[in-house]
Amino acid sequence: MRKGFVLLMLALGAMAQAPREFTNSVDMKFVRIDPGSFKMGSEHWGPVHDVTLSKGFYLQATEVTQAQWEAGMGNNPSQLKGPDRPVETVLWDDIQEFLRKLNAREKDTRYRLPTEAEWEYACRAGGQEPDVAPNLGDVAWWLGNSGFETHPVGQKKPNALRLYDMRGNVWERLQDWFGPYSAGRQVDPQGPPSGERRVVRGGSWFSDQIRAACSFRDLEIRPDLAYFNVGFRCARTF
Repeated sequence: MRKGFVLLMLALGAMAQAPREFTNSVDMKFVRIDPGSFKMGSEHWGPVHDVTLSKGFYLQATEVTQAQWEAGMGNNPSQLKGPDRPVETVLWDDIQEFLRKLNAREKDTRYRLPTEAEWEYACRAGGQEPDVAPNLGDVAWWLGNSGFETHPVGQKKPNALRLYDMRGNVWERLQDWFGPYSAGRQVDPQGPPSGERRVVRGGSWFSDQIRAACSFRDLEIRPDLAYFNVGFRCARTF
């Protein structure tokens, strides 16, 4: 416990020197997410367990847009077209290629997908936000208000960390393989080393309120198939 506390204090000291937000050359805005602890999971996706993120990271304020994807990849695979709408119909491997090109363009090696723990921590705003949003229409495009299509990113209210569309609009592909939770306390969990499914989170324009919960884990979306309600947002190692 003492070691975890010391790591958090060191990380917070380093984070104090980092900007709260930055925008890169592809007009992708990132928000600094500070280290901390939270309870991950829910009664439906349990066991609920304590997770500590000992290192801060940056997370994109919105889902990757079609304009940003096109700037990096030179194409637009999306079915529901619009430059400010989230890119969709992308495979997990396609996203890895986008990240490789983004790192090369930015002369960086730190852009990546968020881990499942990082994503849920950010969705919950470090524990400030409820698992199920009481007024989902205020913060998300979901089945009840989407008109059966995506919408330009950043139109709904952000959460307490100034992150938009964490719920709804499109599902977000993450780095981790899908696997069962451990009941014990975890520090910087990375998920299992292999599997058949990659984690997706957040719900979409075609999801109900439960699927837009921060803790909800979808079992049906495959990494090797493209869906017109699945996209992603980028993380960047601090």
